Amino acid sequence: MAHVVIIGASTAGLPAAYELKAALGGQHRVSVVSNTPIFHFVPSNPWVAVGWRTRQQISFDLLPPLAAKAIEFYDSGVKTIHAQDNQLTLGDESTLEYDYLIVATGPKLAFDEIEGLGPKGFTESICTVGHAEDAYVSWQDFIKDPGPIVVGAVQGASCFGPAYEFAMIMNRALRKAKVRHQVPMTFVTPEPYIGHMGLAGVGDSKTLFESEFRKNDIKWITQARVKSVESGKMLVEQVDDQAETIKTHQLPFKYSMMIPAFTGVDCVANLGGDAVNPRGFLKVDEYQRNLVYPNIFGTGVCIAIPPVEATALPVGAPKTGYMIESMTKTAVENIAASIEGRELKAQASLNAICLADLGHTGAAFVAAPQLPPRNVAWMKKGRWVQWGKTAFEKYFLFKMKKGIPEPALENWVLKLLGINKLK
Repeated sequence: MAHVVIIGASTAGLPAAYELKAALGGQHRVSVVSNTPIFHFVPSNPWVAVGWRTRQQISFDLLPPLAAKAIEFYDSGVKTIHAQDNQLTLGDESTLEYDYLIVATGPKLAFDEIEGLGPKGFTESICTVGHAEDAYVSWQDFIKDPGPIVVGAVQGASCFGPAYEFAMIMNRALRKAKVRHQVPMTFVTPEPYIGHMGLAGVGDSKTLFESEFRKNDIKWITQARVKSVESGKMLVEQVDDQAETIKTHQLPFKYSMMIPAFTGVDCVANLGGDAVNPRGFLKVDEYQRNLVYPNIFGTGVCIAIPPVEATALPVGAPKTGYMIESMTKTAVENIAASIEGRELKAQASLNAICLADLGHTGAAFVAAPQLPPRNVAWMKKGRWVQWGKTAFEKYFLFKMKKGIPEPALENWVLKLLGINKLK
């Protein structure tokens, strides 16, 4: 009997657990280790931060659905991966042995890389549901006494979609509260241009987002290096294509949300050597298998993916929902093949698909493959995207809560977008 352990129980780890159990049945043991007892739907966090969702609406306890599938669950997190011994030390100092390991931890949020950044500093975050709840507390105070907003992402970030979403969602919420006229808003990003999103743009994304920002009175600063944040003020350097400073901005704010750069979580980063990259992300081959430890597989935001192109400031490649699903299915299929003595064949496609709520409208894009030139480079906007994202939120939460494997994100979204198949 093989024992497969999954570290992480979010949008990569939880589907991996269900799909593994469905593939392996009762002949093999599947365990999940998480640092939290709940699952929450991360794409809904921007809504939580303005009060459009609550934690209860986007989360559920992990133990009941996992127990119903005979999947063991530990919520103490992982302290150390002893890869050479096929063993984990958990957060409560107990040990867990494995034959195969799937790393689906997500990232560590590197707020400490910039002075004053993050919830322990002077900016809000929407990276976790707890952060989003705290951001909503601050938002309620802000609405009563509004002022300037600075929103965006810092150098090294690789998750730009939520920053664009949150800027537009705040814009809509402020108008509904009839205080938008009191709130100058500036979008700050290391991207070389608006709409780059770590993907070198998708279709006409540059024009689309520039147009939306102009129409909604949102100013922007691109190729922006955030130097420091203090109470009510952000110091930002704007650079040229050689990363030389050409202008310095001191941006006042009463409310700010900035997406941080990511690193690998400690237990993964500490694998060291050729197992991880310099930022502590797990290196994997085309089969989602680690380059050093062949019984360790990786999926989701925790794996190393090189930037799409060279930019003046560090701009990481995003890992969107379909990319994560594709990586997860690949890891599951190849672990099953390895257990059964078959050749590993499954490979992830790494196509990018995204549905974004822009407050008064929505935007959807498809980039296939992720790197240009592409077979499909498609972007459109409309209220139907908002409805689609809301419908998918409910669809995904229902399937995960009921323990139904294979969310089939690609087929669901492509059908919504009117695209038959990605080549």
